[in-house]
Amino acid sequence: MGKKEQVVEALKKVIDPEMGFNVVDLGLIYDISEDNGNVKIKMTLSSPACPLSGVILTWIENEVKKLNWVNSVDIELVWDPPWNINRASENIKKALGII
Repeated sequence: MGKKEQVVEALKKVIDPEMGFNVVDLGLIYDISEDNGNVKIKMTLSSPACPLSGVILTWIENEVKKLNWVNSVDIELVWDPPWNINRASENIKKALGII
């Protein structure tokens, strides 16, 4: 498993408490890059007004840092493009009755 895939698996352990699903399957992760153990994550949240944004970002950092090759985690929180349910996985859409 490559390093990017390892980061994705770590991120799947982070559950958005408002939505009840992991941040990867929700489509909140826009990009992941890695350079010499320095991981950069570009992501959004389901709402700019998310009261738990700081907690979620801490959870993300903590899970990724559990990978023994990771030196640092830089999370860039973006709002463009804005998140919508269409970014979520098919399984989540089914669970929510959207498809």
